[in-house]
Formats: sequence, structure tokens, C-alpha cells
Amino acid sequence: MASPVWQLGNGKAISLDRPAIIAILNVTPDSFSDAGELTSSEAAADAAESALRDGASMLDIGGESTRPGAERVSAAEQLRRVIPAIRLIRERLPQVPISIDTTLAPVARAALDAGADAVNDVAAGLEDEDMLPLVAERGAGLVLMHRLRTPERDRFSDQYASPPVYPGPGGVVQAVRDFLSRRSDAALSAEIGANRIVIDPGLGFGKSVEQNLLLLRHTPQLAALGFPVLSALSRKSFTARAAGLGPDSQPKARLSASLGLSIVHVLAGTRLFRVHDVREHHEALTAAWAALNTT
Repeated sequence: MASPVWQLGNGKAISLDRPAIIAILNVTPDSFSDAGELTSSEAAADAAESALRDGASMLDIGGESTRPGAERVSAAEQLRRVIPAIRLIRERLPQVPISIDTTLAPVARAALDAGADAVNDVAAGLEDEDMLPLVAERGAGLVLMHRLRTPERDRFSDQYASPPVYPGPGGVVQAVRDFLSRRSDAALSAEIGANRIVIDPGLGFGKSVEQNLLLLRHTPQLAALGFPVLSALSRKSFTARAAGLGPDSQPKARLSASLGLSIVHVLAGTRLFRVHDVREHHEALTAAWAALNTT
């Protein structure tokens, strides 16, 4: 039987026969972890080359922060930020798979025109009705994420006075599974191939620390929908609290916590990891995979 793959646009694909790293490249001034680090297209392209040397299989480029409390960014501003970076990265690295992190179809379309191969939509196609038809038209890969509310109305996972409410006997796990089932059905109905779809439980988006950990542990219930599950927990606040770090810990101090929970996620069946610290995750997941597959 052939190894599973995530099919992308432009004839590209990511093999899922072992853990694969997606490097985060935020060309934004206000991201929660790496705000303002990539201030030019040249800096983004240099970071892309470094990520590939460190073991990344793909790059995820975004021009709008989705951290809790972030202000929305217009399509025009997102385009100003991301398109020159994508063009330069594509010029330097013709074969590297690239995803555009956006909820807006005009941004996704321009990014695909500039050389992107997939769309990472944290709104799962609900914010822009043209998104799913666009992805289908272009034959691109697609990530569908669950979120409880938009970023400007959200809070960090360790700052809820009480946990977000997910009614029903299955709680957060069943609610997220049902949502991703509905959105993947919508993508299939839009004629996006099943092998182009990845689902993301949206760790840190409208979930308490404990709810995020439940979603991690119950990843097999999400994977049972038949799509690869994306792990996107890198440097998030709930990783710090799970590790016993205080509420004032800085995102870059959460590497050990992120690595520990990424190992949990690979044990639970996840094969795609969207991360900030590429080399460290590549080495840790490679070692874990070797142990899991030694006979």
C-alpha cells in the first residue's frame, strides 16, 4: 500500500509516512511569538532557506496575526505583506511547498498566483464564501481549522475565568469533531479532493488549558474522520501551563513544553507539525519516530 500523502497544488505533495514539519513564517508586526522578526521579503526568504536546512518540509506564510485580541487586517494589507515574500521565496526555492495562512479568498488567490500551493484557513471557509470554490478551482491543498470565536473576541487559553462552553455529552472533543466533519463535508461538496484536505483542531483557539490537552489525547477520534490532523501547538500558552510555567512565561521560553506535547501528538497519530522551532522539532520527532519504528 502506498504511503499516505497530502496532495497540494502545482503537482506538489507532502508524504505522511513519517512526521513532517511546516515552518511558520509570519510577516506580521503583531504575532504573539515572533512579531516583527521578518520585516522584509529578503528576511522572509532567508528564514525560509534556514527552515529548510533545519528540516522543514513546507512553509506557512501569514500576513495577519490570529493571536487573541489581534486586530483584523485588510486584504490589501495582507497582500502587501505576503505577496512579495512568496514571490521571492518561490524564486529562490522553486520546489518547496508553501501555504498561505489567510481567511480571505482574494489573499489566497493572489498567493496561489504568486506560487503558493495550499491555503491554511483558520475560519475553515466560513469567513469568505469564495474560499472553498477557489481552492477547488486551483487544485490547492487546504487546512480546515476549528475556532470558537474570531481572534479579536478570544483570550489566551490560560486566561479564561471559566472554561469555554461546549455543550453535549462529548464536550470539546465531540464539538470539534462534529465541526470538522461538517466543514470537510462542505469542502468535498465544493469538489475539493479528499486527499487535499487536512483538519486542525485549533489548539489554543477558544479552548482552556484542559480542553486543549483533551483534544491532544483524543486525536484518534479526529483522525477517524479520514483526514490528516495538523498539530499547531507551538509556543502556545497552554503548553506553558501544562509544563508548570507561570502565566508570564514568554513564548520563546516554551520550547521544551512544545516539544513534549508534540511527542504526545505524534504518539496519538499526528504527522504534520506547524512549528516555530524547526530544528528542535525535527530532531525530537525524528528520534521519537525512530523509537516507534524500531523492530
